[in-house]
Amino acid sequence: MMKIDFEKLQKIIEKDKKIVKEIKGLFVEFRNIRQPEEKQLITVQIKSLKTLLKQTSNEIEKTLKRMNFVEQLKPRVEEKVVVKKPEIQKVRSRIRTDIREFELSAIEKITLKRLRKKEKGEKQKKIRRPSLYVKLSNRFFSKISNNLIKEPFFRRLKRDVLKSPLQIHPQSYISLILLTTLLSFFVAFFITAFFLFFNFGVEVPFITKSTKTIGARFIKVVWSLLVIPIGTFFLLYFYPNVERKNEEIKINQELPFAAISMSAISGSMIDPTKIFSILVSTKDYPHIAKQFTKLLNQINLQGYSLVNALRVIGLNSPSEKLSELFNGLATTITSGGDLPNFFETRAKSLLLTYRLEREKESKTAETFMDIYISVVIAAPMILMLLLITMRISGLGIGLSTGMIALVMSLGVAVINFVFLIFLNIRGGATAI
Repeated sequence: MMKIDFEKLQKIIEKDKKIVKEIKGLFVEFRNIRQPEEKQLITVQIKSLKTLLKQTSNEIEKTLKRMNFVEQLKPRVEEKVVVKKPEIQKVRSRIRTDIREFELSAIEKITLKRLRKKEKGEKQKKIRRPSLYVKLSNRFFSKISNNLIKEPFFRRLKRDVLKSPLQIHPQSYISLILLTTLLSFFVAFFITAFFLFFNFGVEVPFITKSTKTIGARFIKVVWSLLVIPIGTFFLLYFYPNVERKNEEIKINQELPFAAISMSAISGSMIDPTKIFSILVSTKDYPHIAKQFTKLLNQINLQGYSLVNALRVIGLNSPSEKLSELFNGLATTITSGGDLPNFFETRAKSLLLTYRLEREKESKTAETFMDIYISVVIAAPMILMLLLITMRISGLGIGLSTGMIALVMSLGVAVINFVFLIFLNIRGGATAI
């Protein structure tokens, strides 16, 4: 009897361990879930497991009372314990009843399975660290960039870097410009030295030795020593402004619909900070979510109030419309205004502006399409026919037919590349 009770006690304890482990896993999932329906479902499961844990604890107590630990040992006698079949069937039926009582439904099993997959599928974002090139730039030019950033010429660059999505400190970007310009000077020196002694042509052999004097060649190629470094410097100087404008276009495209969502959420009279958290969690507005994340970091990590955080992020926002929205929201909160009415009015205004801009971009796209057809398709064909006709008639064109086709193909590729850059700068690439 003592042995049977001990085995039963061991089984009950193992069952308790499994129940406690399951409750612990449900609590972990409960912390990571934001949907109230799924939280309610897990709460019900936890309550059921707690009830089952109480029952098993009572069984442990009863088993311990039946066991006599001071009973004298008796000589071992091999006897077969005979258990009647009706008693076995009663125990089995009781176990089945307990299992059915606390068995998960099909919907609950599917939900828990989906939650476990979601937890396994979530990957931690890697922390972005400065590249080796940026570290090298800071090492050589950090002191110079600290002095240059105070100059009026670089103040505009600082504002553009802060508003752009480049995720680099303005001083580090100035150091990067200086190092890249220095390297471009050495590249320009090697290019000048190459063209000082060699010629580059379109016919085989493409590279030939120069027959002119070094003085005459130097006058023709010396300009590259200045043009390449200066061009590199100004290209990097205006690049953050181009990125800022592209980010502004993408934010302005998402802003009307985000304002509609904010208007609907604010109607539930929740904390205004939660509005931004909800929109970030939906992942429907990736570009606006970056600005909302900065806002939440200002509040949760740096301890800013909501009004101060709105003004700071609005000042550094790449989009003027989003900056106006933040400033208007800060004023509404300070004055105790009606937030749902504010978001509704602003959403209507932004949606009307969005529709007008779509119509304008559609007309602009049609104009660019006509220009593209004329410049990239029709003009090269006409020019190629003209060059072939001039060659046949003997008007001094020394290129072969194959070389003319190669030159025209390269020309079309260059025109396409320049056209794409132009569309990207104007923001028309997104509209098309």
